[in-house]
Amino acid sequence: MKKKYLSLALALTMVLSILSGCGKTAATSEVLTEASTEVVATVDDASASTANDASATDANGLPTKDRAGNDILVPTEIKSIVSMAPSTTRVLIDLGLADKIVAIDTNSAVYADQLSADVTQFDMMEPDVEAIVDLEPSIVFTSGMSSYGGDDAFQSVRDANICVADIPSSTSFEAISEDLAFIGACVGKAAEADKLIADFEGQIKDVQDTAKDAANEETSVLFLLSVPTADYPTVYSVGKGTYIDEMITATGAKNACGDQDSWVSLSEEEAVALDPDVIIIAGSAYYTEDPVTTIKNASAWSATKAVKNNQVFVVDGDSVNQPNNHVADALVQMAKFIFPSTFADFKDPFATATDAE
Repeated sequence: MKKKYLSLALALTMVLSILSGCGKTAATSEVLTEASTEVVATVDDASASTANDASATDANGLPTKDRAGNDILVPTEIKSIVSMAPSTTRVLIDLGLADKIVAIDTNSAVYADQLSADVTQFDMMEPDVEAIVDLEPSIVFTSGMSSYGGDDAFQSVRDANICVADIPSSTSFEAISEDLAFIGACVGKAAEADKLIADFEGQIKDVQDTAKDAANEETSVLFLLSVPTADYPTVYSVGKGTYIDEMITATGAKNACGDQDSWVSLSEEEAVALDPDVIIIAGSAYYTEDPVTTIKNASAWSATKAVKNNQVFVVDGDSVNQPNNHVADALVQMAKFIFPSTFADFKDPFATATDAE
């Protein structure tokens, strides 16, 4: 059940979007206790990420501190990379470095078809550090989750003189841009990273500028990281101090939980009482096969404006849950769900050839 606990915790901290599921055999209280413990630890890491940018560099222009504030020595030539977080794996692929990735965490397997067939996979929570050392990577990117509990799971990797760069889960658009700059600086792709940042920030600005023309501030949006069930009735959402809150407000709407801080847990009754105009569900659905139908068919939600007006949607999980440049894609999708007329001219980032027919 460890991966079960981890997936709920990472949902709340937005580190990952897809984790391998397992059977629902644990008691609700046990799952929530594990999750809440890991959430606190990771949110603390996230604040550290915001405070450390990529401005501290050596004579070669390479970062001397990682995003968690740890001293690092980045090699001048990157021959191979280990990525222990899907958000970072996706950025590295965007930077054209798929061929240099020799190992990933199992949660990055969603991108395995873009990597070498023989890429090694490691459990994020229990990484085989001896095997990582044997790979002799130039750099290892971590998320901090592997060292939950205080112990540095990668200390032996550091002791082998391999650069380990930690990137805690970022909680703002600004911090995401800083993450991109940091990764680019580490791997010799600063110019390419700057292009990703420009596209990311430009797409956000386009949404914000369009939203200014519409008086939609009274439209309330409830973002669901989890769908309540009989086994797991707690509703997890987001408040201010998260990039998802920034996403909602960027569209011109109001976050139904915007008066609360950070990651929010609610009873189903409390969530329903918010009576949102729109419900947006993280695409991973967290053990609910059809989250939209689940919400629409639940008697508890039937009186909400969102259900009555058929305004319940699922946003792409890989993009909304992983703090990287693809958050901007999820933002556009979200904007089109909430205000279809206002954002009608925006291209759907997830449209397929079939959709266009």
